[in-house]
Amino acid sequence: MNLWMRKIAVALIAVLTFGLYTPTYLIADEENNEVVSPKGHDHSEIDVEVVSNEDDEDIDVISTFTEKAKQQSLTKFGPKISEKVEVEFNQIILPKIEQALVTILENEDTSYVSITEQPSNGYGERIFNIYNELTKEDIAKFHVRRDNRPLEGYWFNFHYHVKEDNFETHYTLGEIYWDKNTPPKWMA
Repeated sequence: MNLWMRKIAVALIAVLTFGLYTPTYLIADEENNEVVSPKGHDHSEIDVEVVSNEDDEDIDVISTFTEKAKQQSLTKFGPKISEKVEVEFNQIILPKIEQALVTILENEDTSYVSITEQPSNGYGERIFNIYNELTKEDIAKFHVRRDNRPLEGYWFNFHYHVKEDNFETHYTLGEIYWDKNTPPKWMA
């Protein structure tokens, strides 16, 4: 088990048990890179359980963020737009948002990462931002833009930006066709 994974496991168990129990079998002897066992017992089975629990926690974080992203998107659309594009959004855009979240959060400490609660209304593009609660810095910004293509009509262009390139590059998630008529304002 990597050193940082052991530290996270110790911290999580300590927090979950309110500090009443600290798993000493996970504390590493840093000089020898070995796990210290208090009574000489073999704890390899326990190590495997901890790794699988952390994998489950990563999946839970992604599924939680995906569910919040869906809620924020439907809030942004409002009832008039949601009625028409919700099915297509759930089938095409939402899985791509989930993939983007996995990519974005793989290098982040997810215990301090949150999603903004209020999408922009009117004609604003913001659906939600992913940000670090400690530094208050944005990690990624998820947007939807209205595109009016001549002779085609209106399209909703879903994309995101990341802090690595100073939020300049558009990473496209997909598009949903609206109609030739102008869509209502967001959250209407």
